[in-house]
Amino acid sequence: MKVRRLTELSLLTGLALIIFVVELRFPDILPIPGVKLGLANIITIYAVYKYKAVEVALLVLARVLLGTLFAYNFSALIYSVSGAFCCLVGMLLLRRIVPIRWLWLCSVMGAFFHNTGQIAAAVVVMGSFSVIAYYPILIAAGCIAGAFTGICAHLIINKIPEK
Repeated sequence: MKVRRLTELSLLTGLALIIFVVELRFPDILPIPGVKLGLANIITIYAVYKYKAVEVALLVLARVLLGTLFAYNFSALIYSVSGAFCCLVGMLLLRRIVPIRWLWLCSVMGAFFHNTGQIAAAVVVMGSFSVIAYYPILIAAGCIAGAFTGICAHLIINKIPEK
């Protein structure tokens, strides 16, 4: 990997972490655990359309691990990793068929995959399927948040000139 590319990815990772830490300070939008805007995903969505799959995976892995460290919430690591990588795989597959002008749609689907990964992890960790009742609430909130972050990423991509 070239130094310029590595520097860009490092800056994007740092920016995503800053956004994540700032968002931790916001009060909860809804009194439902796990429901948040996920503003750091704006960076991930941008990277999905602008970088190689391996590069985006490294960015996401660094963001999740460092975000867990900064938030001091190690018990949430399994949910974060499962959600983030289900989302990433889904969006990397979708970017092949969803053009960049419909990036917000890829973001909504990414939120769907993220929530699916989190619920799957919860079923495994808790050993019970009762958490699936929580799934429709997560999907609805995730789709709204995914649309918002996707629109933000789309606006950013339109403002940054091509190299």
